[in-house]
Amino acid sequence: MVTVDLGAPPVPPANTLDGLPRRLPMTLPELRLAAERAGGAPLPFEMAAAATTNVSQDRLSDRLGETRSSAEEAAYAVALDALHEPAGSLERRHLLVDGQIDPGLAGAIGLLATPTVAVDLDVVVEGVQVKAWHRQSDFGVATLSTADGIAFELAWLAPSQWGEEMSRVAALPGDLPMRASGVPGEVDIPFELLDAAGEALHSGRGDLVPVLADHHSGSVVEGDRPVPDADVAGLLQTISRESRGRLRALVAHVGGGSPHESISVVGVLSWLLLADGWHALETHQATGDAPLVRVRAVDASDLAPALAPLIAEVSA
Repeated sequence: MVTVDLGAPPVPPANTLDGLPRRLPMTLPELRLAAERAGGAPLPFEMAAAATTNVSQDRLSDRLGETRSSAEEAAYAVALDALHEPAGSLERRHLLVDGQIDPGLAGAIGLLATPTVAVDLDVVVEGVQVKAWHRQSDFGVATLSTADGIAFELAWLAPSQWGEEMSRVAALPGDLPMRASGVPGEVDIPFELLDAAGEALHSGRGDLVPVLADHHSGSVVEGDRPVPDADVAGLLQTISRESRGRLRALVAHVGGGSPHESISVVGVLSWLLLADGWHALETHQATGDAPLVRVRAVDASDLAPALAPLIAEVSA
């Protein structure tokens, strides 16, 4: 049985610097060694890999967004072998002293293993993928993120700082070129149409998009006005053509705050990266109508408010 010691609750910060999130860059071997010294706490990505129940991916964002191929196993192994020996590296950084791991580091790893609320974030921007695991409990928030599965950033912070930390995950690179988008700032599209058109374009059958659009005459709405039928196929093609990334967030409640307890998935949030930035994909349904997807322009700072209702639901 895994035993994890979270230690005492953190002391209130004496000044501004003390109250800032603490961040540690760590390699995979360092992280695994620290987890072993923290009572054998499981790491979130290894728990996910070992899970026997798979959560279905969001079909729409998969088809419209980009995905990144995994690095070849041989190259990955070579990169790991080139890293410093983890115990010596942690000792030089004073994170491992006389065989004992730094209490703050141990607490953060323990919180990753025994949360109440789990938020898994998966971001792809022009082929570059970043995964982040956010874990929250009464003790605070711990986060773990990586772009390559070798170098990680571990952080722990107060719950009041969680929203800003989420925004960091959604923040786009400063050198990412932006231009005006051909997609309106807010438009409602039938889910069936958007899904089928995305599949057709992904399969190289763009000729089917006008046919699909004809079956949903008057159903695509911008603001209070239907988009002209003649423009719908072009709009769908523009969404696909401009797509250069996606963000997916999965929110779950971890029963009993233990990795061995049940995990109930509450919902998935999906964003799409277009020419001018992020656009949320929000499903809703008008009375008596088929499900719709609202494609709405958003910013990185909108991620926390968008996730707040799901987090509040699992925390109730």
